[in-house]
Amino acid sequence: MRLAILAIAAGFIACTPAVLSAQDVTLPRLPSQLLDVVPPSTWVEGGPGQMVVRRGECRDFPTDQLRRRIVDIAVQEWAFFGFPVLDLRDGARLTPPGAFSGSESSPPQWTVGPRRTPPLGPQESARVASTIAGYWAATPQGPGIVREQNGSWNGPGGVAARWRAPWSAAFISWVMCEAGLGSPQTFQHAIAHWTYVDQAIRARDGGSPQAGFVAYDIGEAVVESGDLLCQSNRPAYRSLAERRRHLGGGARSHCDVVVEVDEDRERVLTIGGNVLRVVRLKIFPAPRDAAGKLRPESGEGRPLYAHLKLRADPIEPRAISNSATFQAPDCSNGAAPQLRMARALSRLDIEIPTSSGCR
Repeated sequence: MRLAILAIAAGFIACTPAVLSAQDVTLPRLPSQLLDVVPPSTWVEGGPGQMVVRRGECRDFPTDQLRRRIVDIAVQEWAFFGFPVLDLRDGARLTPPGAFSGSESSPPQWTVGPRRTPPLGPQESARVASTIAGYWAATPQGPGIVREQNGSWNGPGGVAARWRAPWSAAFISWVMCEAGLGSPQTFQHAIAHWTYVDQAIRARDGGSPQAGFVAYDIGEAVVESGDLLCQSNRPAYRSLAERRRHLGGGARSHCDVVVEVDEDRERVLTIGGNVLRVVRLKIFPAPRDAAGKLRPESGEGRPLYAHLKLRADPIEPRAISNSATFQAPDCSNGAAPQLRMARALSRLDIEIPTSSGCR
């Protein structure tokens, strides 16, 4: 599969048209028979400026499916946003489609380098608007936030106006809602990460017996695909003990879904929302500690302070290769999405089973 993707990419480079729209270079979501996920865009109605939340229902799935579903859902959303990557080992970035300033006739940028990521253009902003609004719909405050965003879309910035509220916790909430942690007792869907971090801390301390996640300090427990890694910058926590002193109080923080643990290369791959404006994959360096366990580090960014471990059966550590997106890729859009996939996989050095093929 990997060789096939690279061959497609090589052919695409030779014959690429001068202009591509963002829609031409992203993967559509899988049909429900291949991945049973309700797209977030179906949780809202209307276009930017007139959008309203109609809210769907959270899903319930057996515990033994949770990790696989969390990874599959996060990977599918990453593909929908065009496979952007942030490598925390050296700051390199693969930018998402439509991330440019100026005319929509400009070709989408897909570059590697420690440069500032430009904002999304109007076309890509319009394409992902209902998806991000759907993430918000999984939170209790979602309808009000989408209503406020309509005001921004109707203002001078138009459809490309930046979201008024950071949506990273909304992304995590929607993933958990769709994966099977549907009730507040199992996961507190919220617009701020600290809400469900605190729930996991209470679970560790003997409370919240139904909570889906239990909190650990970084390096205290083995990181697995489907877990969450969390950072905070205001306050800048470095341990659960520091957060316990503020339990229940607001904090500016961020969490990502672990989608792959690479023991050989000493790295952990995660996917999070609103990472430089999109759903993006991060590469965390993870040197071994004295006990031989991988200990993920944030590089020069905000320190990691919490590892939320999922109370569910384990799956394979290197889980991206077996995700539904890569097991049954959609090639109907032609070579451009495969080029983006090839570039991302090349950077990540991920092997896809040769039995995979376009559906």
